[in-house]
Amino acid sequence: MTLHEIKAPVEGHIKAFEKRFRESMKSKVPLLDKITHYIVKRKGKQIRPLFVFFSAGVFGDISDRTYRAASLIELLHTATLIHDDVVDDSNERRGFFSLNALWKNKISVLVGDYLLSRGLLLSLEHDDFDLLKIVANSVKEMSEGELMQIEKARSLDIDEEIYFEIIRKKTASLIASCMACGAASLHASKINVALMHQIGEKAGIAFQIKDDILDFESGPGKGKPSGVDIKEQKMTLPLIYVIKQASYRDKRRIINTVKNHSQDPDKVAELMDMVYEKGGIEYARDYMQLYKDKALELLLSLPDVPARESLRNLVEYIVLRKT
Repeated sequence: MTLHEIKAPVEGHIKAFEKRFRESMKSKVPLLDKITHYIVKRKGKQIRPLFVFFSAGVFGDISDRTYRAASLIELLHTATLIHDDVVDDSNERRGFFSLNALWKNKISVLVGDYLLSRGLLLSLEHDDFDLLKIVANSVKEMSEGELMQIEKARSLDIDEEIYFEIIRKKTASLIASCMACGAASLHASKINVALMHQIGEKAGIAFQIKDDILDFESGPGKGKPSGVDIKEQKMTLPLIYVIKQASYRDKRRIINTVKNHSQDPDKVAELMDMVYEKGGIEYARDYMQLYKDKALELLLSLPDVPARESLRNLVEYIVLRKT
C-alpha cells in the first residue's frame, strides 16, 4: 500500500492535526512566525502522527487528547531535529535548506528551545502529565543515544550490541512514545500502554535499519547524498557486519577510510561497494525483517479493529519505503 492509501482512514484527523500543530507554534514575534511557517511548509511524511492516531484508534474514538499527544510529539521531535542539524552542521533536511543554513546556529537553537517550551506548556495547560512523561523520557533517551553515537564515533569501536542500544534510544524510543501516547490519550490500561510502547520500539528499530540501508541506496535529488553516514563517521549495521567478517588487513583499511578519508568520494564509493559485495546489506535486511516481524506478532494481541490493520500496514510501509 502507498502511504496515501494507509493514511486514508485518518485523513480528516491529519488535516485537523496540521491546523492545531500550526496554532501550537504561533508567536507574537514576527521572526518566529516566519520560521515556524517554513517548518510547517517542509513537513515530512507525518509517520509519527499516523502512529499516534492509529494507536489511539485501537482503543476507541480519537479525542482532543490524541491531537495534543500528536502535537506534543511533533513539537519536541521538530526541536530535536533543529538541534541535530546545528550539532551536525547540516545544511539540508528532507531536500530543503535546514534552519541553521538559512538563519544560522544561534537563531536555530533558540527556535528549538521555543518549540520544546511550547510542547511542555501544551501538556501542562491541559494536565496531560502522563503524555508528557512518556515523551520527556523519549527525548532523554534520544539525547543519550546521540551522545553514545558521538562518543563511539571517535574510536569507531561500535559492535552490534552497542549499535542496537544506540538506535533503540535514538530512533525507536520516539516511535515507541508515539504508540504509547496514542493509547494513553484514550486512557488505555497501563498494560496496553506498555504493550504499544514495546511494539513501537520493535517497529522503530526496523525503521532505523531501513534508514541505514537507504543510505547506501540514496543519491542526488533524494534529499540525502549517498554514503552520508560514512562521511559523518557513523557506524551502521551493514558496515559493522562487514568489519566483523573482514580480515585484519581489510578491517584496518575500512577503519582508516572511515576515520581519515570519509570526505574522499572515491574512497567512500569503494567502501560502499565492499559493503554490498560482502553481504552487509542483506545482513541488515534480515535484521530489519526480524524486528518488523516481532512488531507484527505483538500487534496480533491487540483488539481486532480497523486501526490495528492500519498499524500493520504502516509497519510494513516503513520497511518497504524507497526514501
